[in-house]
Amino acid sequence: MYIENKFKEEKPCSMTIAGLDPSAGAGLLADLKTFQAHNIYATCVCSTLTAQNPFEVKNVKKVDPSFIADEIDMIMDVYPIKYIKTGVLYANDIIKMVNKKVVEYDLSVIVDPVMISESGCDLSGDNFADNLKENLLKNAYLTTPNIHEAEQLTNMKIETEDDMINAALKLNKYCNCVITGGHLYGNDILCVDGEITKIKGNMIKSDNTHGTGCNYSAAITSNLIHKKSLKQSCHDANKYIQKSIMNGFYNTPYQF
Repeated sequence: MYIENKFKEEKPCSMTIAGLDPSAGAGLLADLKTFQAHNIYATCVCSTLTAQNPFEVKNVKKVDPSFIADEIDMIMDVYPIKYIKTGVLYANDIIKMVNKKVVEYDLSVIVDPVMISESGCDLSGDNFADNLKENLLKNAYLTTPNIHEAEQLTNMKIETEDDMINAALKLNKYCNCVITGGHLYGNDILCVDGEITKIKGNMIKSDNTHGTGCNYSAAITSNLIHKKSLKQSCHDANKYIQKSIMNGFYNTPYQF
């Protein structure tokens, strides 16, 4: 039976390529909720399966890259997607395959270079940072590392805001970059074409921080889809994350 495809009309929609966190605080499910909060229809491509909660990752299984390619193709066959975001990619063969699809479909990709979970679990393979830079980042629109991820990508120690600026300039050789400051002073550092912008944030004392990086990059992607500038998109995403941390329902493991 033929069903008219109405999704090819211009509607605000996006794609996230990330891991499945069954606790729904990070990964695909967190991205989906953030897209929905920004009135964006979210499609989800699963790169990894995890057994985790906000405080521990017990197990990780990667999805076969050929299956991920099929997921992407099936979505792109129906939805008019221009901007996508990536989270956990986990393995170098997944990075290369995703990069191939980004080029094939001429997508603007926001890369959240997830390497370690909030609980300290390794979520990347050997030489992951180098492979990410040489493959996906060179075709990315923006990357959104936190302090620890920026250190891995730049091979430098980041202890001050000046260090953040130098790291952002270094990463800007590959693509636009915003280094999040939640693990330092709270301010984000955006670098676009060598121009540095400080996006002021506040340090908030809270246990409700699981998945903040995922939500931040999804919020930026949403804002870009709504045709905001990159600077405004990052600024508004910063505010969204601050409000999310302050108003999150599960601030502690026992607060229901």
